[in-house]
Amino acid sequence: MERDTHFVTGVYEDEDVLLQAITQVRSSGIKIHEVYSPYPVHGIDDYLGYKRSRLPIAAFLFGLLGTTLALTMQFYMMKFDWPMIIGGKDYGAFPDFIPVTFELTVLLASFGMVGVFMVSTNLKPWAQPRIFDLRITDDKHVMAIDIANNSAVELAKIEEILKSSGASEVNKKSFE
Repeated sequence: MERDTHFVTGVYEDEDVLLQAITQVRSSGIKIHEVYSPYPVHGIDDYLGYKRSRLPIAAFLFGLLGTTLALTMQFYMMKFDWPMIIGGKDYGAFPDFIPVTFELTVLLASFGMVGVFMVSTNLKPWAQPRIFDLRITDDKHVMAIDIANNSAVELAKIEEILKSSGASEVNKKSFE
């Protein structure tokens, strides 16, 4: 049995065939590394069994941090650090703080979401992307299966399941 190959990829022509193949491959006990598609496929995350993203929680927490920092900064500056009477209003007039608070909330929420996304998906500026098939950006759908995560299943059995599920090609791919 060959174990020096790191991935087996199945190339699919149609998204409906791909969705049926995902169900068939997962039901046979094979763990799918990832599925690549040239365009978004509706419902593929449900077929792959992905859980809902926690990115909105991070966005809320970073937005809350931005709101807290903005209000604290403005209140400290206008009330204690350099008190000024602007337009005859009190030093700590809350309505004056709304535009800056909104802007800092949006800024920190967006930067925080980008940072969390980059860390959680392991995207780094110096990282080399794994391209399983050049045609995934054109017109093909590719299902990648990591051999190391499926050590209980023979390589020939994985290839047979991919072929029987409608893959037009089954390729072996390794990365250094």
